[in-house]
Amino acid sequence: MSDDDKRALIQRYLAASGVDQDVSHEIYHDDAVLEFPQSGERFEGVDNFREWRRQYPANVAFTTRELRGAGDLWTAEITVTYDGGAPLLGVSILEFRGDRVTRETIYTAEPWEAPEWRKPWRSAP
Repeated sequence: MSDDDKRALIQRYLAASGVDQDVSHEIYHDDAVLEFPQSGERFEGVDNFREWRRQYPANVAFTTRELRGAGDLWTAEITVTYDGGAPLLGVSILEFRGDRVTRETIYTAEPWEAPEWRKPWRSAP
């Protein structure tokens, strides 16, 4: 599978996440692993994380900020909201085995205001 094909697969996954549970899980191998280091959770097998996502008690919306990668390692920078609340920034690290994801690791964090003292060294956004 080419890098262009992997990019398209990840973009399809991110666009379907929170919207279409069947499409959003096509990206994974059946024995894939999904990890959330911040909570210490690890889910093994696409059936397990498909089902808990179907039971998720909030409406989740994703926006892709940036997608980078090549070969078997890709990183998606995302913004996520829960029930229309304040946006969280996130990073999804996707590891491929062949044409499907074998491991995904997701981190999220609240954005913060940049400290004024660093202003002389910052670039304009």
